[in-house]
Amino acid sequence: MPQIRLKANKTSKRCAGAAVRKRRRAVRKGPGPSTVPKRPVRAGLAAERERAVAQALAEARKSHERLREAIDLVPQGIVFLDSEGRYILWNKRYAEIYKASADMFKPGARFQDTLRVGIARGDYPEAIGREDDWIAERMQRMFHPSHSHEQILADGRCIQIEECTTSDGGVIGLRVDITELKQREASFRLMFDSNPVPMIVCALRDERILAVNDAAVAHYGYSSVEFAQLTLRRLQAFESDLPWAGDHTDDERAARTWKHVKADGSLIDLAIYSRQLTYNGEPAVLLALMDITERKRAEMRLAFMTHHDGLTGLPNRNLLRKRLDELLVHTRRASDKIAALFIGIDHFKAVNDTLGHAIGDKLLRGVARRLRSTLREEDLLARLNSDEFAVVQTGIRRPQEITLLAKRLLNAIAEPYLLDGHSVVAGASIGIAVAPVDGDDSEKLLMNADMALSRAKNDSRGSFSFFEPGMDARAQARRKIETELRTALRNEVLRPYYQPLVELSSGRISGCEALVRWPHPDRGMISPAEFIPVAEDTGLINAIGAQVLRQACLDASRWPGDIRVAVNLSPLQFRVGNLMATVMDALKYAGLPPHRLEIEITETLLLEKSSQVIATLHALRALGVRISMDDFGTGYSSLSYLRSFPFDKIKIDQSFVRDLCNNREAQAIVRAIISLGMGLGVTITAEGVETEAELSWLRAEGCHEAQGFLFSAARPNEEIKGLLDLQQSAVPDQQFAAARVA
Repeated sequence: MPQIRLKANKTSKRCAGAAVRKRRRAVRKGPGPSTVPKRPVRAGLAAERERAVAQALAEARKSHERLREAIDLVPQGIVFLDSEGRYILWNKRYAEIYKASADMFKPGARFQDTLRVGIARGDYPEAIGREDDWIAERMQRMFHPSHSHEQILADGRCIQIEECTTSDGGVIGLRVDITELKQREASFRLMFDSNPVPMIVCALRDERILAVNDAAVAHYGYSSVEFAQLTLRRLQAFESDLPWAGDHTDDERAARTWKHVKADGSLIDLAIYSRQLTYNGEPAVLLALMDITERKRAEMRLAFMTHHDGLTGLPNRNLLRKRLDELLVHTRRASDKIAALFIGIDHFKAVNDTLGHAIGDKLLRGVARRLRSTLREEDLLARLNSDEFAVVQTGIRRPQEITLLAKRLLNAIAEPYLLDGHSVVAGASIGIAVAPVDGDDSEKLLMNADMALSRAKNDSRGSFSFFEPGMDARAQARRKIETELRTALRNEVLRPYYQPLVELSSGRISGCEALVRWPHPDRGMISPAEFIPVAEDTGLINAIGAQVLRQACLDASRWPGDIRVAVNLSPLQFRVGNLMATVMDALKYAGLPPHRLEIEITETLLLEKSSQVIATLHALRALGVRISMDDFGTGYSSLSYLRSFPFDKIKIDQSFVRDLCNNREAQAIVRAIISLGMGLGVTITAEGVETEAELSWLRAEGCHEAQGFLFSAARPNEEIKGLLDLQQSAVPDQQFAAARVA
């Protein structure tokens, strides 16, 4: 064996020497194709493979970094786990969400180990006491996800978790911090549940009721379980669009009115406000339900009172005119005629004087019932004022039909009435105007019927009279006054004149009463006693009152000091229904403080005992306007009216002041009124003071204010303003003298 090795070694040496000699010859001769060694080729290939692998690893690292940069931009937390639940990759938001455990996040770390450490630190309060079970459940849910779930952290934050598995068995997890959303939901729930306004949440897609608050349960009478079985459309009384239907750009919808059915079957009117939202992950709408049933009823009552008489329930003059105009339009296209019959109850004032207003009211209601039963269904019946009614007879083909109706009406009214044990007999007079001969519009026709009524009353009461173009000059003059009064109103010719109200204790002018004046271009100054009754009969008093009120407030706003202005209002202005708005507009237009305006009313206004009148007076008083009862003592129930409303001032009628010093009865009445005013804390003003003796007597008795010709007649605003400026500059001893400028 050694010899064999030796031979082999010698052979090897000979081969090695030959190889060396061969290489040396190759060096001397230079390289050739056959001289490239094979080992360096294999080494180059290995190096190239290493470079490719290194480049691939570099690209992988770059891709990994780009992926990390990409997921770091995502606002939600993202985590990648392998099939054994080991961390592969996560973004910054994920680490921020679990900031208490972020130091445990390392590639290759096991998810369940981080959970166990987090439990030990108190990061997961829900796991305390059942750590192993909780971890097992969490791992089971992670590798077998079905739906998202929520997790409460130690600091109170709420995290929504969504997870899905990959094709290789790994897990991709998404984490969203929904703490603020949960807080908003809690606030909404608190607002929703405890809100006194009934609220309903219903699905936007199919109108299912998703939630109701306690107020809705109490208001509708359905239980929460019953509500859950209903849709919003089932609550609606009538088929209509839903509250959120229509073209709207905002999520919040303005109020719309609906009728709903309560559990007991009753109907309610609702103003519904709606706002779209997301409820339990689905589009929904929140409805706030304002019950306006009583408001709607009040509006209907107010609308009825605006167009109807409060005592009898019959249409008033305004509604009569409206319906009459509609009939007249039809009459122009047909051959039928229309008759307007004005009915005046004869001696009605005597019934009130002898039996009282309660009996008088019952008499008027009895007359209204009899008139209605005498007429056909198509005929119109209205009450015009305290003792006047109007009938519109339609479809007339022969004049005899009008005469027959007038006689039937007179006979029906003449039958005795049994009222509270009293047998009352009432008569009536009727004035008749026929369209289109006597007028082709309601205003003209009713005016001519009124003229005919005046003639019937003057000639022979208890009968009827037709309108004639050649009626007496008084009726024609009245008609002319009305026509010219309309023109004067249109051109704003009417002007308030002012009579001073003097404070007797100081002698200062404390206010001025506005009295309307009509400067006529041909007749000079027309007395209010001549045109005010016409204005009241024709309804023009409303326009006159509004015009005078507006101008009086404007004039008073330019007076010095704190001087008040008093304005008389007609009862008709209260019946229109917009008096409050008229007063507020006048004050705003003039910039006059409400306490400087004094509204004067008479007892006639309170005769109807209308709740609307009392409500309007209280509203004016709440605004700051002072309320005064004018002509006190001339009515029949003055003391009861003082109980129904707390007046600021009582004005003693001038009929009691005239010849006061020589009339013991008048002195007793005035003394009683002054004493009454002192007891009630009400200002007492005496009207019509014309002599020094009357003034001295009133001052001695403690009367607060006075007005009359002794001080001044009614004067235009320019003169009154000069008088007030003079008072401002006068010394105290001269104030009383400055006020007396008769």
